[in-house]
Amino acid sequence: MLFTSLALAALTALGGCGAVVVGGAAAGTALVATDRRTTGEQVEDKSIEMKVGAEMRNLFAETQNVRTSAHSYAGQVLLLGDVPTEQDKQRAGEAAAQVEKVQRVVNELRVGDVTPVSVRTNDTWISSKVRTALINTKEVPSLTINTTTERGIVYLQGKVTEAEGARAAIAASGVSGVNKVVKLFEIVSPESLQSSNEPAPIQETSTQPSSSTSSAPETGGAQAMPVL
Repeated sequence: MLFTSLALAALTALGGCGAVVVGGAAAGTALVATDRRTTGEQVEDKSIEMKVGAEMRNLFAETQNVRTSAHSYAGQVLLLGDVPTEQDKQRAGEAAAQVEKVQRVVNELRVGDVTPVSVRTNDTWISSKVRTALINTKEVPSLTINTTTERGIVYLQGKVTEAEGARAAIAASGVSGVNKVVKLFEIVSPESLQSSNEPAPIQETSTQPSSSTSSAPETGGAQAMPVL
């Protein structure tokens, strides 16, 4: 209950949000939706992140050189950070999967020394630049895409159509400092967005990823997009 209350307090301002226009004429952006999760789903994801974080602290309470972070979107948990051994990585993934409401765990923990603060600071800066790039890209629902960067690898989570996901990945890959883009999207149909009273995205035949980039499957599998 405490987790839910804390998360709800952080999201109270979102309850009455509708569609908003992001950017101005100079940016050339279009109308994009707010987070496509309901307020309840957003609260649940915040609760999941806190619970997984608590599990990691308990699991590694007596282990040195550990750094973990959890990022949840619609019950899909992305685990990032550094752990000493492959066994530790496996234990962390199993612990996260046992947390209530977790639908799937994408375990991207790295086995090795803790990432230096300078690298983490740069990752934060890269994430900020990627978010700006998404905002300034036409027909990308930037407010429903979560962006996280780890050692120059950008992870994108959100509910998007295939075309939106492709555009978002291309935009992210063009940001300086990005080594790779990993799509963890939940693919939705344009029809489902219309039924939810959201303006349907334009289904245009626009710039697509290179042949090395595949469309994200409906199962939301991780896909890496190489940066040229």
